[in-house]
Amino acid sequence: MGMVQVAISLTIFLLLVKPVGCYLVHVFDYNKTALDRIFGPFERLIYRLIGVKENKPMGWKTYTIAVLVSNFIMLLMMYAVLRLQKYLPLNPDGIDNMPSALAFNTAASFITNTNWQAYSGENGLSYFSQMLAITFPMFTSAATGFAVAIAFIRGLSGRKDDLGNFYVDLTRSITRVLLPLSFFVALFLVFQGSPQTIHGAITATTLSGAEQTITRGPVASLESIKHLGTNGGGYFGMNAAHPFENPTALTNLVHMICMMLLPTALVYTFGVMVQNKRQGWTVFAAMSIIFLTMLSVVFFAEYKGTSALQALGISGNMEGKEVRFGLAGSALFTTVTTAATTGSVNNMHDSLTPLGGMVPLAQMMLNNVFGGKGVGLLNGLLYVILTVFICGLMVGRTPEFLGKKIEAKEIKLASIALLTHPVIILVPTAIAFLRPESMASILNGGSHGISEVLYAFTSGAANNGSAFAGLGANTNFYNMAIGLVMLFGRYISIIAMLAIAGSLAMKQPVAVTVGTFRTDTPLFAVILLVIIMVIGALTFFPALALGPIAEHLGMF
Repeated sequence: MGMVQVAISLTIFLLLVKPVGCYLVHVFDYNKTALDRIFGPFERLIYRLIGVKENKPMGWKTYTIAVLVSNFIMLLMMYAVLRLQKYLPLNPDGIDNMPSALAFNTAASFITNTNWQAYSGENGLSYFSQMLAITFPMFTSAATGFAVAIAFIRGLSGRKDDLGNFYVDLTRSITRVLLPLSFFVALFLVFQGSPQTIHGAITATTLSGAEQTITRGPVASLESIKHLGTNGGGYFGMNAAHPFENPTALTNLVHMICMMLLPTALVYTFGVMVQNKRQGWTVFAAMSIIFLTMLSVVFFAEYKGTSALQALGISGNMEGKEVRFGLAGSALFTTVTTAATTGSVNNMHDSLTPLGGMVPLAQMMLNNVFGGKGVGLLNGLLYVILTVFICGLMVGRTPEFLGKKIEAKEIKLASIALLTHPVIILVPTAIAFLRPESMASILNGGSHGISEVLYAFTSGAANNGSAFAGLGANTNFYNMAIGLVMLFGRYISIIAMLAIAGSLAMKQPVAVTVGTFRTDTPLFAVILLVIIMVIGALTFFPALALGPIAEHLGMF
């Protein structure tokens, strides 16, 4: 039965890639859609109010400034809401203001599409905060990632420094893609049992006669964009393991489809927009092989369980998992949520077997397995550029990608983006182990404790947001450190990739000859996989050896 669940899910993913990818091309080529009549008048009004000219293109520098300024303003707004929620409306349960360090961490988390939570949503946020400081940036952060990815694709296929208009890309991402899909998914979740109300908590009497307070709120609307926008972050502390967020096995399937729907389709969109579908499928194939490999590891690790469970005659590791999802539904969700850098969890990753727990950790370290809205594609293309450069050195030719020469400037920018990721993971992790106060937050000793801290900073750097649990992260150090890691992990790579796009857009295409190294073949996909694995192993293997690998070997 478990294999059937996985097979059905993967089949649905594949069937939706092409039609959704084609629709995205239609949207970002600024073509008319059926939704123009609904959203067109509102969009034009917004453009007039903020002084945006729809047809005015932006070079990479202008585009980058627009991304950073708009996101910074939203960050300040979110921080203010969290710090003042006690005095704002829609707070029927009287929840107090969020502390400053935690408010910074939360605002940084949701503006970067990370959605790391060092608080419990039902107890730490008012309804107003849940809607304006959480649900609102779930739309805008996902749309920002979309816009940047589309701008980079335009740079690859363009002939001048014209990456489009960020404000138009942001708006169309929300109105043409995220908002309509979220509306229908939210209705389905309400149908399945998720609450959607602005009334306060209610008190119920249990069968034993005790009173129980049941928290509710606008859950379905948050859950829909949470997964469609690859946001993560739960309304409740239990996240997608909570029955109000994820009531049935059917909603579990819908959550996974929503997480993978747009990231996978965007890879196909890339192939269409650069007028080389084979190139898109080549990148898709490389990502899919990594995804299926990771899924196989966590799937069989959890089905096998640990030696201690086997000694008791227990088959499989059900610790930290919901019975309604089972081992298969939990293993697939674990792989999907970190492949799509969503961060939503329907089981406790801290309770996975050591090898099972290494899978989400490894996927976030690689940070290029489909990924979140736009980010996964961008990171994948970073490795493509590096692979092209290495292959060019091996055969003694100037590297080329999609007819554009890859030169020193592009390699330097790509190296900055690639090296930033391990630096902002490993350095803060090392600092945390040097501070007695930070060590006191680790609730498990030995290798597992190392994995908990490593997972926290990896989750922040990859803009994933899932937690390994077992770490008391709501301290000033972790709130500030992980908050900064999330900001660096998001915006350094965005700036570098837009700079690469601007540089490539100005270059004239190079004629294809018999000596041109093709990047849309199975051979290139294999080389790309090898480069990803080698770089990942050289960068992160020592840290993994101290954490999940040492824990696994210590069981025997």
